[in-house]
Amino acid sequence: MQIANFVLYLRVKKYKLIKTYKMNKAELVNVMAEKAGLTKVDAKKALDAFICAATDAIRKGERISLVGFGTLSTTKRPARKGRNPQTGKEITIAPKTVVKFKASADLVK
Repeated sequence: MQIANFVLYLRVKKYKLIKTYKMNKAELVNVMAEKAGLTKVDAKKALDAFICAATDAIRKGERISLVGFGTLSTTKRPARKGRNPQTGKEITIAPKTVVKFKASADLVK
């Protein structure tokens, strides 16, 4: 067995490989329509309304808590020092506000 294959074998044995799946907006609309018994047009309107309301609330700094799903909130990152990877020069990264998602215990199970 070659060394590269052996290392790969150890990594596969040590870590469980989890298949990930990415759902886009159209697929989410289809699932919502099917689960709620709505038309795709109504499901898309509902999703767009949720995204609009959530965006407005997050921009105001409000916290959105969805029981059984998770919590969306904002947090402020302070200014910090970093390096330009091309030149190696030290730069200052500006402070900014970022969105944070914390999954509920029910979702994680």
